[in-house]
Amino acid sequence: MAAYVARRLLGAIPLVLGIATIIFFVVNLAPGDPTALYFNQNVPPEVLEQIRRNFGLDQPLLVRYWKWLTSFFTGDFGYSFAHSRPVADIILETLGPTLILAGCTLVLIFAAGIATGVIQAVRQHRPADRILSITSLFFYSMPSFWLGLMLMLLLSLKAHEWGLPFALPPTGMTSVDYEFLSFGGKLADRATHLVLPVLTLSLVMAAGIARYTRGQMLEVIHQDYIRTARAKGLPGRTVVLKHALRNSLLPVITLLGLYMPLLFSGSVFVEVIFSWPGMGRVIVDAIFQRDYPLVMATSFIFALVVVLGSLVADILYAVADPRIRYD
Repeated sequence: MAAYVARRLLGAIPLVLGIATIIFFVVNLAPGDPTALYFNQNVPPEVLEQIRRNFGLDQPLLVRYWKWLTSFFTGDFGYSFAHSRPVADIILETLGPTLILAGCTLVLIFAAGIATGVIQAVRQHRPADRILSITSLFFYSMPSFWLGLMLMLLLSLKAHEWGLPFALPPTGMTSVDYEFLSFGGKLADRATHLVLPVLTLSLVMAAGIARYTRGQMLEVIHQDYIRTARAKGLPGRTVVLKHALRNSLLPVITLLGLYMPLLFSGSVFVEVIFSWPGMGRVIVDAIFQRDYPLVMATSFIFALVVVLGSLVADILYAVADPRIRYD
């Protein structure tokens, strides 16, 4: 397994280099000028030209590409045009909130999705299966940004107007008085702020996991070895959870590698809607501000998650199915 992981990591180097190259040229060939932030009728043209020289925008594209690539792979992401700060500092500040949001969502979508799919398969064609199927299809076909707005309207605004005890904070990561709370109060405050964005991402993706798990479970529980396990007198829970579920998880693990990048890309809309201080919100602001270094760095990190997600999925194949070996 270690040798396989090493080969995959070495093979990912050309892929990562190609991704970085595409990102650089797509961003730099896009219409617009980063110095437009400084355009003003009172600013002399020579000052704007000096700003372009300071940013290195007066150099040929290939020269800028080589300088950016060599510095990028040494850990120097450059300076943000809009924030006048190192891009690495901005990423370190915003990566944590995005990882918290994505991590909580990832755990919830697979726990809820697999559990729902198993219940549907075990109770096939029963009322529970029909109700969960309709519910899953309802959330699966719903745009995440619209769902986020509806959850904000119902669980925050309307719940507060109606005086309900479960009114949730609509935006932000912490409350105004966060610094004055106790340690337990700070944890509870962050947890309540996580509910709406996590639900927005989880409900749509968990519905897809549930539908997929149900189909795999229905295929497995009709196999001969499941009938044999039941004939031997094993409890139904043992047959379902130990024998059927484990063999059904192998195709579902494929979705783990796909959902990791989807969480990061989906968090872009959710972070903007809920004012969550993560990378998704930063990349949207950077695009509008033509902040090339920040756009390239955050886009590269998002693309890197796709590569890592594929590697994680392959490794988990062997964990779920001992028959698979990469030696």
